[in-house]
Amino acid sequence: MTPILPGQTIGMVGGGQLGRMSTFKAKQMGYIVVTLDPAPHSPCGQVADAQLIAGYTDHLSLIELSQRCDVVTYEFENVPSESVELIVSHGKPVFPAASVLNVTQNRVREKTFVRQLGLNVADFLGVQDRDDLEQAIDQIGFPAILKTAGGGYDGKGQFVIGSADEAVCAFEASGGVELIWERQVPFDLELSVICARNQQDEVVAYPPTENIHVNNILDISIAPARVSPEVQAEAQHVACEVAAGLGLVGVCGIEMFLLPDETLLINEIAPRPHNSGHHTIESCICSQFEQHIRAVCGLPLGSTELISPAVMVNILGSGTGSRLAGVPELLRTPNVHFHLYGKREAKADRKMGHITALSVDVETALEVALAARQQLRWE
Repeated sequence: MTPILPGQTIGMVGGGQLGRMSTFKAKQMGYIVVTLDPAPHSPCGQVADAQLIAGYTDHLSLIELSQRCDVVTYEFENVPSESVELIVSHGKPVFPAASVLNVTQNRVREKTFVRQLGLNVADFLGVQDRDDLEQAIDQIGFPAILKTAGGGYDGKGQFVIGSADEAVCAFEASGGVELIWERQVPFDLELSVICARNQQDEVVAYPPTENIHVNNILDISIAPARVSPEVQAEAQHVACEVAAGLGLVGVCGIEMFLLPDETLLINEIAPRPHNSGHHTIESCICSQFEQHIRAVCGLPLGSTELISPAVMVNILGSGTGSRLAGVPELLRTPNVHFHLYGKREAKADRKMGHITALSVDVETALEVALAARQQLRWE
């Protein structure tokens, strides 16, 4: 494919914060950006050159997007693969490809793919009926996590299972959708690696990030992760294997568990920029968002070198108001970078923005980031 060069147009399916931050980098590089999202004044639409206000299955709008753009990407993985195929059928490339979505949109297919690569995942079985449920209880046992096979994020659609009675209740509450039964494994840390691959089969990986979740929502990301050099290298190697195996073009986030014996288990693959990679905007030579634009446009990939230890903390809505107070106080803190996503309503647990703190070491950066976030409150 001939590279897409500055002055040409990138289509962005999805109008959230990942599209917004990708668009900032695309505009900095000289591209025109058109986004498609059903919500008027979406976070991405606020900074793009244009927004098509339409659903992700609106054929006429998807065709219009293909006509206005030279290449199309997306900022979340629940875009219907049929929509991607429609755009491709009208002569425009879409990256990552529909084949990548087909794997990553279904947890059973995703974990089967990882296992076929020879990489580690927790024991799992697909569950579509009561017989499958009984088989999972017998073969894998408890404790376990029962998840919807498709959709779900930030812990939605997940049940922690400790007994057969709980398994039956969760199965019945799921409403008959396809599920996956996974062994609940004891782990020391949750890690993620942001990896990128371009059309020339160039693959790069960022240093692993250590992630801390609260109520199944990412709260803190620490870069570099506080693990041995051997674990860092293995995590990057695993991520590159996944990206190459998928035939990915773009950026992906690979979430992993680090077990007490330093074994790495792959948990999930997100075929787009990832919340745990937001720190790269300030901490790395080439951010994950610029890397994504480079990859989908057929350009050489940038350096993933970490130029400063960093800690990112999410800013979540509280449901108590949508005006953020305390920003002047926060901005008095040196080496703190403040991002808001342009969302108008701060619903409880909604990701509204983030803070990244840079310092000489991650312990200091963590202290600074948490103190900075304490300055903020929703009114």
